[in-house]
Amino acid sequence: METNQKILSKSLFAIFENNRIGQQIIFGAFLLLCMTSYASPAIALLMGLIIANLFGNPFLHLNHKATTILLQFSVVGLGFGMNINNAIVASQEGLLITIASILSTLILGAFLGKWLKIEKKIAHLISCGTAICGGSAIAAIAPVIKSDEKQTSVALGVIFILNSVALFLFPIIGHALHLSQNEFGLWCAIAIHDTSSVIGAASKYGAEALQIATTVKLARALWIIPVALITSILFKNKSGKIKIPYFIGAFILVMILNTYFYQIALVGSYFVGIAKIGLTVTLFLIGAGLNINVLKSVGIKALLQGSLLWVLIAGITLITIMYSFN
Repeated sequence: METNQKILSKSLFAIFENNRIGQQIIFGAFLLLCMTSYASPAIALLMGLIIANLFGNPFLHLNHKATTILLQFSVVGLGFGMNINNAIVASQEGLLITIASILSTLILGAFLGKWLKIEKKIAHLISCGTAICGGSAIAAIAPVIKSDEKQTSVALGVIFILNSVALFLFPIIGHALHLSQNEFGLWCAIAIHDTSSVIGAASKYGAEALQIATTVKLARALWIIPVALITSILFKNKSGKIKIPYFIGAFILVMILNTYFYQIALVGSYFVGIAKIGLTVTLFLIGAGLNINVLKSVGIKALLQGSLLWVLIAGITLITIMYSFN
């Protein structure tokens, strides 16, 4: 009887694995689940990982574009729940730590890359992704240094793996160390790579942490421009195009409207609710893009560089924040 059940389970698994319609049904069902209150950002990411590696992602070719657009709309939507005056204070508060962490990350990343004998372009992409805003920074820097698809994929793979870990790990550490909302929000914004994971971890910690983390992270994302310009000089590529994150301007505009026009503030909570659903779906799609092939392509050395760099920067930043606020 047990043998027959195992055979039946394997047969059903094989049908869904090889049947594109079956894959789409399963994928769609879990996608809808992410739009309900039952799925937190962390759970959504985990579901995406499971779906991608058990049944496959039938929309993998659309995954990157969908996550980019959805994340940008979600970030702008979160602006309806924020006050521009509080955002300015938070940005100023994290400015010095932001500058110090970006410079130290880029320098330390270059040394680690050389020590581990990693390709210069891969090491630089991982360093930029760790220093600024994860996948968005890599996407902006890749055309500047003219990295090929494999080099870019390896860097993105490293960042996405560490992002997945951070989304679960940071709230646990924050509660264990009794970090305040302010401390945790600032730490998230500086020590977690991607904006999606920053917002996901901060939203789990609290509303104040979410506001601080979002504003500081988006202010940090603007450093893509000077870093890209410096990169073009280092790699002797004057024609490299720089992708400017224009959606940050829309986020700032929404915060201003929400702060000074009470009519906007009255309906702001509805937009924030939609934005949080969008963020949860974004993390599901990010998880669904991390299949076994992506994980295999990363390589031990690149993952080691990214991990060492991340742990060092996260640890130093945490100590600095705890020391500064106490």
